[in-house]
Amino acid sequence: EVQLVESGGGLVQAGGSLRLSCAASGFTFDDYAIGWFRQAPGKEREGVSLITSTDDTTYYADSVKGRFTISNDNAENTVYLQMNNLKPEDTAVYYCAANSLKWWVVTSRWINSYEYDYWGQGTQVTVSS
Repeated sequence: EVQLVESGGGLVQAGGSLRLSCAASGFTFDDYAIGWFRQAPGKEREGVSLITSTDDTTYYADSVKGRFTISNDNAENTVYLQMNNLKPEDTAVYYCAANSLKWWVVTSRWINSYEYDYWGQGTQVTVSS
């Protein structure tokens, strides 16, 4: 059974930090890139970051560049999202997801939620002002 399980969400004050984890099982981790998305109430789901399995190339949405860092532990089949200097507009449910995009298209397509094969259940992040 394929599973992506997020953890680490919570309530934090603006300027604070959280680290999200995404534990994957039930599929060949090395064959997939893992991305983080978020969805705030009344808004569309948006791509936040991605890390490839082949060479650990990372991608970030402009809104989080310089504040968020994605990393992975291939031995543990886990991907992390370190979120620093959090802002109230970062408040959302955060999801991790897996896609099998090839390297020559991932740069332009990682941001599209429909490209992903598997999704976690999400973890709530709330940033108070």
